[in-house]
Parts: sequence; structure tokens; C-alpha cells
Amino acid sequence: MSNQPVSIHDSILDTSARHIVPLSGGKDSTALSIYLTRNYPEIDFEFVFSDTGAELPEAYDYFERLEHVLGKKITRITALDMLGVEEKQGRSPFDVILYEHFSGFLPSPRSRWCTRMLKIHPYEKYIGSDKAYSYIAIRSDENRSGYLNKGRPVLLSEEPNIIPVYPFKDDGVTIDDVKMMLDDSGLGIPEYYEWRSRSGCYFCFYQQIGEWQGLQERHPQLFEKAKSYEQGQNGRKFSWVDGRSLDDVAKMPRKKMKPKSDDDGCAICHL
Repeated sequence: MSNQPVSIHDSILDTSARHIVPLSGGKDSTALSIYLTRNYPEIDFEFVFSDTGAELPEAYDYFERLEHVLGKKITRITALDMLGVEEKQGRSPFDVILYEHFSGFLPSPRSRWCTRMLKIHPYEKYIGSDKAYSYIAIRSDENRSGYLNKGRPVLLSEEPNIIPVYPFKDDGVTIDDVKMMLDDSGLGIPEYYEWRSRSGCYFCFYQQIGEWQGLQERHPQLFEKAKSYEQGQNGRKFSWVDGRSLDDVAKMPRKKMKPKSDDDGCAICHL
């Protein structure tokens, strides 16, 4: 097997494989789940969410509403499943990985262990050795670097049995189509887009200053929790924002959120 991309018009003909749609809580992957359900009702799609335990409350609410639209449960997987660790109150998958595997060192753009350990590896464990098509929500109007100059497209896994499919690319679906699908379904755009540009963990280090300030305004308890991670252990200090603590961010003048390009941030978490 090879994990070279295939067209959706070919993947749906393979009835022996699994058909899996990874969800992030973002607008594109949500719209893709609706698009596939409505256009290919004969396919038994599996909808999967890799839960870090640190998603925004709006995202969890959005998933509940999406299940009603799809008429199907969304399978929640975590890094704890991968490690064989029992889930306990007050201990998120992120906490277990942070303290037991990375000694309290926070993830950063230079050490993005969160994506690998909390999103990719649990997804690969869920699929195992089965042949599976992984349906990825890259739109036809996106200009991510993987699609420029014949570069490598976004992959959720490099395992040879997990084959990427890009239905929106194949069928010419754009951002306007995505918004229309979400509106027509009654879901609309996730509420966090009012103050944040992408889906992902509430403490994502790719956030702009204005987004951190938005978190403080909308979810002050989560902002304080993010601050607590900066204290580290044994007196060591870390920071989510390069060169600034969240205490510094809280004291800064309110900044507006700037539009981000398709290449900003983590494609896997933000689709």
C-alpha cells in the first residue's frame, strides 16, 4: 500500500477499506463531514475527533450539535487510549503527556510535540493496520505550501495503510461553499471565530496576542490555567508567547485579531 493521495471518486469504490473523517472542530472539517454524508450516503464514514482535553468549550458544544446533523456519533479518541492510561477527573491527556513524557516542557513552534503525541499518534492507533482512507478538509481555494510548486500536500499520517483523500480539492469546493453548507445545515460557523481565527487548544502557541486577550475575556478561567502551565516544575518558567509571559500579554493594550494565511499555524489542528 502507498499513502499517495487518491481521488474521492476512486476511494468510494473501495468497499473493503475503512473511510475515516478526522474532525478538528473547525469549519472546514465540519463542512466536509456534512458534504460526505449528503453526497455519499452509501459509504459508512467514521467521524473521529482526537481530544487533547484542552479544546475550547465552544468546540465541544459544536461537536454535540454536529452529531445531530450527521445522525451519527463522533468517536472521541485520546492519547490516553494510546498509552493505556485510565482517564481521571482533572487530568487531561495534555497533562499526562506534558509532565510524564516531556518533563513539563511546553510545546512550541520549534518543538511541536503536541500535534504528534495528541493528534497524530492516537489517530494512527485508532486505525491500526487496517487499510483506511483519511478524508482531509483542504479546500480548492487554499494555497497551503504543500499545493504550491508541486510540493507535498498536508498529511495526517505517513503510515502506508492510511491513504489521504482531498474531496474539496477534487470537487472544487471553496470557502463560500463551506459557509453555505454550514448555514444550510443550521450549524453555522463555530462561535469561537468571533474572537479567534482557528480551531485548536485554548492555549495554542500559534495564537496572536489579540486571541490570547480574547481568551482572557471569554474564558478567564482557561487563561489562568494557561498561565499556570508557564510556572513549570521545580522553579522553571516557560512561556506560550515567544518572549512574553501571559501576565505581560494581559497588561498590553487590546490588539485586534489579524487574518491569517493558510500556511500559518498547524494544518492538522486547524482544518
